[in-house]
Amino acid sequence: MNDIPERIPTACPSCSPDLETVHEVLTEGGGTLTVRCSECSHVHKIQPEREREITLDVIVSQDGESFSANVTTPEDEPVEVGDEFILETEAVLSTVRVTSIELEGHKRVEEAPADEIQTVWTREVDNVSVSVTIHPQDGSRDDSRSITVHVPGDYEFEVGEIEEFGDDEFEIDAFVVRDAVQGYHRDRYEMEGDTVPAKDTKRVYAYDQTTSAWSAW
Repeated sequence: MNDIPERIPTACPSCSPDLETVHEVLTEGGGTLTVRCSECSHVHKIQPEREREITLDVIVSQDGESFSANVTTPEDEPVEVGDEFILETEAVLSTVRVTSIELEGHKRVEEAPADEIQTVWTREVDNVSVSVTIHPQDGSRDDSRSITVHVPGDYEFEVGEIEEFGDDEFEIDAFVVRDAVQGYHRDRYEMEGDTVPAKDTKRVYAYDQTTSAWSAW
């Protein structure tokens, strides 16, 4: 009875055959529920309505590669760009974020009920890769370089903070958030103290703090 509530609204054949009253669920078995009316204490059996479910095709992007999977959901459940859900397959168990919704005829929308969706496009957000552009300490852009850091999706970058990954040490100057991520007022943030989780980050800009990285040698 994990999915059955302790109380349920239903008609009572004894005192309220036309209107629903609150009933206490006593037992479940054989696809029926034994319930007791809270108004007159009459005990009877009902067959609860089961929510219809459908299987959605899901494409998951992960570190530049992609794979197909399926997820089961109520047919009238709305799916929206930005939603996150746990995807479990034989090969992977991960949290993914909806990046695009495709309807019949390759039409892309921001939101749709599940029964209208042909394909859900997603990106894994448990562990992510973030591109970091590192400028020399003197502010020159000519010798800038790019690295990729691999971090948990909830790892937080903060403008003004110094980060260290392997041999690279840098101070964050700004970051750009990914397209279609909700909750942000602009694409680029560069005020000291501005923060962003790695799963929302498109690119980080920073100044090198490695002592010997920009020496004349």
